[in-house]
Amino acid sequence: MTGGAEPLALAPAMSDALRRWLDSERATRDRSDHTIRAYQNDVLGFLAFIGGYHGTPALPGNLGQLEQADMRAFAAAERGRGLGARSLARRLSAVRSFIRWMADREGFDPSKALASRGPKYTRSLPRPLAPEQTQDLLEMAAEGHTTPWIAARDAAILTLLYGCGLRISEALGLNGADWPFREALLIRGKGGRERQVPVLPVAHDAVAEYLRLCPYPLAATEPLFRGARGKRVSQQVISSAMRIARQSLGLPPTATPHALRHSFATHLLAAGGDLRTIQELLGHASLSTTQVYTGVDDAHLLAVYRAAHPRA
Repeated sequence: MTGGAEPLALAPAMSDALRRWLDSERATRDRSDHTIRAYQNDVLGFLAFIGGYHGTPALPGNLGQLEQADMRAFAAAERGRGLGARSLARRLSAVRSFIRWMADREGFDPSKALASRGPKYTRSLPRPLAPEQTQDLLEMAAEGHTTPWIAARDAAILTLLYGCGLRISEALGLNGADWPFREALLIRGKGGRERQVPVLPVAHDAVAEYLRLCPYPLAATEPLFRGARGKRVSQQVISSAMRIARQSLGLPPTATPHALRHSFATHLLAAGGDLRTIQELLGHASLSTTQVYTGVDDAHLLAVYRAAHPRA
């Protein structure tokens, strides 16, 4: 081994294997383009490091020789260049998935490489906005652009994030065929999971106002929410509109589009909503994700306990 050597170029056979794994992840697990790009970068970084660490390009047949020491050396190198524990855990998870996939196809035992555990980290949560802050922000967004239809678009999108608990990618992925909204909107979320999300009148009205002002015709196969040039509006544009609105109101940087989804769940919980229902509305695969995501606080749990327990 030549620990500390420069990373080596990826061998064609490994490059082909990586491409086939990514295609498999995209096809069988319905990974988003963003996730596929992240996985590609994660595994490319690992393979380049391993090539330099051993002094020879990583090859499919050589992955069976990987041990805990190799994984720990990679993790140490990543931490040394400033990668946080959460990002490192995600990167190692992608690498392990790739090694498992390769093991099935090359017929080697990956147990030594997979025995190494990832770093522990505390999952950070977006901070929810107070209900009155959310209302102020939506009103500010409706006045935040000199072009009326764009201001109405931004307000409509942010209202959907808060009023329906949508991910920004889910809201921006809507097409003309999804309009007019019915009482519930069919959303296809992460992992291809579908869910029905009730549409509040305020969200319906916000989208209707945007469409009334929008200069582009509504077409079934075209984006519902359009950018200034008629293409599908990007997440960066909406994040920028959110930033301008929060700065005008003096809200913290944690007031992001994703924080509106978090606020939706948190406010529902505070109003007495049960976790199972919120889990369905958010499209989470497991209840544990919802418990962490909604930031259940001790005071609320204690209040529920005292109200429900016969001896409280």
